[in-house]
Amino acid sequence: MTDFATRRRIMVDTQVRPSDVTKFPIIDAMLSVPREDFVPDSQREAAYVEDVINLGNGRSLLEPRTLAKMLDALNICNDEVVLDIAPALGYSTAVAARMAELVVAVESDEALAGEAQTALTEVAADNAVVHVGPLEQGAEEHGPYDVIMIQGGVQQVPDALLDQLKDSGRIACLFVEDGLGVVRIGRKAGGRVSWRDAFNASAPVLDSFSHQSAFSL
Repeated sequence: MTDFATRRRIMVDTQVRPSDVTKFPIIDAMLSVPREDFVPDSQREAAYVEDVINLGNGRSLLEPRTLAKMLDALNICNDEVVLDIAPALGYSTAVAARMAELVVAVESDEALAGEAQTALTEVAADNAVVHVGPLEQGAEEHGPYDVIMIQGGVQQVPDALLDQLKDSGRIACLFVEDGLGVVRIGRKAGGRVSWRDAFNASAPVLDSFSHQSAFSL
């Protein structure tokens, strides 16, 4: 029988802490949330690899290091509301839910959203809800949000999402151009979002956030 708890500890000790992520809430969340429960059954053995996991249907599970460093830069507080875009089966939502007051996950695929809600319920993430709808439209009815994060590569971020960010709110996006990726952290002030480069990373670009998608709109 696979000892996933040991794999979880190894993931934190070899992928998260060496990436200068040491805040207790992040370490505690990543040690506590069973990552293997948020991938298809056929990929449970690969749940803790040091790589992006392709989940199918245009969705990916970001490297543990990438998610941890995103969370570190966003510095989520326990009275904040988070919008999590394209979390697939909900791993990032479950992790963020251990730090935030409420996490709203947005998935466009109804079946995937249903699986995510079930997985979140099974790990007692009672402060997380899954909203079914287009990724690029977010979930305005639950906003505005203190924090927004997107679980995949982007080439552009729609104004509809940025409009749902509170003034002084933060957003983390993995921008990908010509195969190179960099996570940027945006902070909203006076209705405008200013971006700074945080660290390099990689992930497939989500269809809803590609230049082609923006052109078709």
